[in-house]
Amino acid sequence: MNKLFLLALITFSLSAQSQKYLTKTGKVVFTSKTPLETIEGTNKSVASLLDSKSGGVDFIIQIKSFVFDRQLLQEHFNENYMESDKIPKATFKGTITNLGEINFAKDGEYKADVSGKMTIHGITKDVKHSGKISVKGSTVALNSNFSILLADYGIIIPGAVKDKISKDVKVTVQCLLEKMK
Repeated sequence: MNKLFLLALITFSLSAQSQKYLTKTGKVVFTSKTPLETIEGTNKSVASLLDSKSGGVDFIIQIKSFVFDRQLLQEHFNENYMESDKIPKATFKGTITNLGEINFAKDGEYKADVSGKMTIHGITKDVKHSGKISVKGSTVALNSNFSILLADYGIIIPGAVKDKISKDVKVTVQCLLEKMK
């Protein structure tokens, strides 16, 4: 009887532990749109970790992994604006603030409110964004759209191109995370 009780207790403890979801192939797109030019950078190697019990959400983005349709844009982005040799990554570490409204055990789409600290270009800011979590079996999709002001993160637009680069950029996040085993 004691062995059965112990087995039940171990099973309950394992099921009560947090379930984590992970991806290393998330996608982040930023878009700068002005009347003169639209610039888009895409990064398809974003790492993200989600803890369904605590609501913790982490993202790590290697800046040099952004790809542009023109090589010159990519060089300017890395060398002149993001200084990716000195500051190689951007991060977000936050928490889902409405975690009680999301059922990770049931397939469906849920609104997610997230707050945390975003670090871009070496500058950390408190941020709050909303997005969508889609649960399907052992996968969780995270999707969000928001804008950031470049000046908030110390990214300076040179006068020669100030009409071609927006002061605020639209950011789109799409990540499909798999349940960790």
